[in-house]
Amino acid sequence: MTSKFLRVFLAAAILFTISALAQTGSAATPSSPVATPAASGTTTTPGNTGTKVGAINIEGAIFGSNEGRRDLEAVGKKFEPKNTELKNQNDELESLKKQLTTQQDKLSEDALAALKKQIESKQKLFDRAVQDAQEEFGTQQQEIANRVLQKMAPIVVKYAQDNGFGMIIDTSKPWPQSPVLMAGDGLDITKAVVDIYNAQSGVPAPPAPGAGTKPAAPRSPTGAGAAKPAAPKTDAPK
Repeated sequence: MTSKFLRVFLAAAILFTISALAQTGSAATPSSPVATPAASGTTTTPGNTGTKVGAINIEGAIFGSNEGRRDLEAVGKKFEPKNTELKNQNDELESLKKQLTTQQDKLSEDALAALKKQIESKQKLFDRAVQDAQEEFGTQQQEIANRVLQKMAPIVVKYAQDNGFGMIIDTSKPWPQSPVLMAGDGLDITKAVVDIYNAQSGVPAPPAPGAGTKPAAPRSPTGAGAAKPAAPKTDAPK
């Protein structure tokens, strides 16, 4: 679940964090064990920004990193019992609605009124439970994003400085939700940043559930959708 609130949170957080780091020349940036050679013909030094424009899907980078994936999958597993509970409530509610549709002409006035009242009461309880679960899931997802972002932001700044980027745009949201109309694959640094972050964090990639299958994304507490941050693009800057 990538809620609108989460997107706003990420956009504000990345702007604040990276801006602050860039102003200080990323003095606190940890050294990376992965080489990030400067772009051909471009040399930069801290405080001397380049002229290129780069793009990063910061949301995809956060939840595409080994740490982000691991922690998000852990949250998804934590919510599996809640998903089961909500599914059972929904099944019961749908059964009552079907009963109302098929038997309303056969029920007495009092029985019909009682059935409608029962459906209305259970619907309110179900809707509230779904909302509470979504809010709790979103809060824990935001906590993961904030924790990873604090460690990833210095990497973004250092990579930009080392490779001659004077501006990095966030492509987490598609236009018109964001001011970025388009960004070519050649501008994207998402995979490069994720690779460096994974090497520095030391967190191994989450194991696949089976050979030839992809890891399932944690489902939202509604059981109707999945938490699917955009995957990092595969091509790094030349």
